[in-house]
Amino acid sequence: MLSRNAFSSPANHVFRFRGCLCAKKEMTPRRAHSSAATRTIPASVEDRALATTFDRPKSTLGSSSFSTTGLFAHRSLTHPGALVALADATLIRAQLLTDRLLRARESREELLLVVKNLDRLSDLLCGVIDLAELVQNAHPERLWADAANFAHEKLCNFMNVLNTHTGLYAVLKAVLSDPSIVKTLTPEAYATALIFWRDFENSAIDLPPEKRDKFVSLSSEILVLGRKFLQGVSTPGLPAAIKPSELAGLKDQGMGVRLQLQARFTQRDLLVYPGSLQAQMIMRSAPAEEARRRVYIASNSSTPEQINVLDTLLRARAELAQLVGRSSFGQMALDDKMAKSPGWWIEFFRWYTQNTFPGNVVHFLDALMDHTRPAARSALRALSVRKQAHLRTPSSPIIQAWDRDFYCPPEPPAPPITLPPLTLGTVFMGLSRLFRHLYGISLRPIDVISGEVWHADVTKLEVVDEQKGVIGWIYADLFARRGKASGAAHYTVRCSRRTDDDDEAGDGVDSETTQLTSMSREFEAVKRHKLPGQNGVFQLPLVVLVCEFARPSAAHGPTVLQWHEVMTLFHEMGHAMHSMIGRTEYQNVAGTRCATDFVELPSILMEHFLNSPTVLSLFDAESTSIGRQTGNHHEDPCHSIDTYSQILLAALDQVYHSPTVLDPSFDSTAELARLHNTRGLIPHVPGTSFQTHFGHLVGYAATYYSYLFDRAIASRVWRNVFSQDPLSRETGEKYKREVLSYGGGKDPWKMVSTLLTAPELESGDAEAMKEVGRWRIDDEVGQPGRH
Repeated sequence: MLSRNAFSSPANHVFRFRGCLCAKKEMTPRRAHSSAATRTIPASVEDRALATTFDRPKSTLGSSSFSTTGLFAHRSLTHPGALVALADATLIRAQLLTDRLLRARESREELLLVVKNLDRLSDLLCGVIDLAELVQNAHPERLWADAANFAHEKLCNFMNVLNTHTGLYAVLKAVLSDPSIVKTLTPEAYATALIFWRDFENSAIDLPPEKRDKFVSLSSEILVLGRKFLQGVSTPGLPAAIKPSELAGLKDQGMGVRLQLQARFTQRDLLVYPGSLQAQMIMRSAPAEEARRRVYIASNSSTPEQINVLDTLLRARAELAQLVGRSSFGQMALDDKMAKSPGWWIEFFRWYTQNTFPGNVVHFLDALMDHTRPAARSALRALSVRKQAHLRTPSSPIIQAWDRDFYCPPEPPAPPITLPPLTLGTVFMGLSRLFRHLYGISLRPIDVISGEVWHADVTKLEVVDEQKGVIGWIYADLFARRGKASGAAHYTVRCSRRTDDDDEAGDGVDSETTQLTSMSREFEAVKRHKLPGQNGVFQLPLVVLVCEFARPSAAHGPTVLQWHEVMTLFHEMGHAMHSMIGRTEYQNVAGTRCATDFVELPSILMEHFLNSPTVLSLFDAESTSIGRQTGNHHEDPCHSIDTYSQILLAALDQVYHSPTVLDPSFDSTAELARLHNTRGLIPHVPGTSFQTHFGHLVGYAATYYSYLFDRAIASRVWRNVFSQDPLSRETGEKYKREVLSYGGGKDPWKMVSTLLTAPELESGDAEAMKEVGRWRIDDEVGQPGRH
């Protein structure tokens, strides 16, 4: 199966696409590191030009008035209808290549090309689908978005046909069952072949027709239920009624005063809707515990319909997994992940009664719980002391779920040293200088041709290697605007792939189809480049970064980023550099197209670089060091509580994707309450059902542990590899060589093992999972949020 796994809203399309769409995360303060700044390379003219590009931007839409082109320099994509025409031309070429693959067993020469041609077919389809997805989410014009929707759906429908194509499966089976052919495959080619094989196996390909029909029916049902569940997540619940007397003493003197005056004037209870600013303010600053309790319950309650949608979704997933011979959806989802399996859940009852987790993912979670629990309990005791002083009780009261924000209010994240205001241009300059130190790679702004971008806000950057020249492009759409999706995201619009060994002549294109497919062939030709000093012609990567920063203006000057926005940008650029450096011959394993529980490592590691005053000195174009160590930074007293809460959510995700959901007595609310009351630190609140607000159950089914897992690895990599000399070219080259360059073409356990010089991790077995669970993540820069 050639499936596509997008991080925004993962869908089951036919050729695997692995990219990453990471939404902005909420961050917490970090304690300062004590390392001193070291001497850095002074800012170059190009560095200053980069800063100016973002701090004093000019309109990009008319920057090259003597020529015009289409989106991303594809000459034909000048109007919405062209996107539909491109989809039609691509569909014809894809059908020709599919027919060729189905004839492959007629000759050994064709069998030798099967893996390459499957990857070509994957790239052919995903190249248009990925572009259409970006247009759907970023283009401000409705006609373009409608055309993108049409193209996306049309090609995905074709992918769904290929998804359970027994003929393609039989051809791949013939390849992988012939040892003489397998010996000819490079490790990267073999990894790509196994991706296709696993995806076919997970698509009921071996089942008789009636069971394949059932698989398709369940898959469609799961997609519908997933959309329905997410609609419920985003729908506000019923309001909580707050009495005027319960608004007295609000710590928030802005909105709090207004609410008190409103209540006093109307003499009515205030209706506070879940998710509103009023709800957040009351949870954070209302001394009246009863007011906070009612808002918490309102914010975490569900309708019977919402619970039924989730329970039905979980059962459908379990049935789908068992249909293809898996014990659970968790086992099915983790086949190709670092964790390999969730564990055998036959002894599920024993797991609860003995307070132990069996299996690989749960080995990790159990070890992480053991590591985090003491600090979390200590933090809860500190909150209990605060609550005792506030309520003036004789004994320490229990901390309830509605107490967390009041007794441990969130503090804005802050850098480890004092810094001048950081403009967007300054931060990009610092990023470019950091990449030049580590990898010999810099960012260079370049003018766009009229029609190349979808909005005047978009800036185009060349990613330049000091030896190879341009190795890819980043389009930065960073400013908030009406109608634009919120959050931060990394879109992989084009992946690396070797193209000079494509055998397009064998695809059976005749004079008629040549004319019909000319737009598709022109679209492909734009992607191909030959790099100095590198064999072959490659399709160079192209990514889009989307954020929602404030736009600079003549009145207010450059955009000044808050510290959490700086961390967001570093995070997303970690994904972007993974896409740029992951130079592979097969697009299915290029860059961020790797295991879900590995893909966040480069981006989270980038956040750690912001701990270093040495790295922060790169934000200053004039001097070799800036700022001073601050003395008022401390651990967030609730950081460990929040981490423990994330561990519980990851455990809940595993429970919900175990065989237990097929038990007639399964109740998702009861399982949530049982988990909190047996493994949690804060009691479950009767009458609440948070699980219907847990949107990641759709996009990260059975893999929510991934972010915690990559946080643990990133913390260890930072401490053991980079922290002592974060600008070391030798270290950067090793990381680039051993991790970033492989994408998904090498076992991630082997990459981590080599990078950390930890051979005991190479097998990736239960002991390795336990070991990662024992590593510290409490010195993380940020906390998991939406991915």
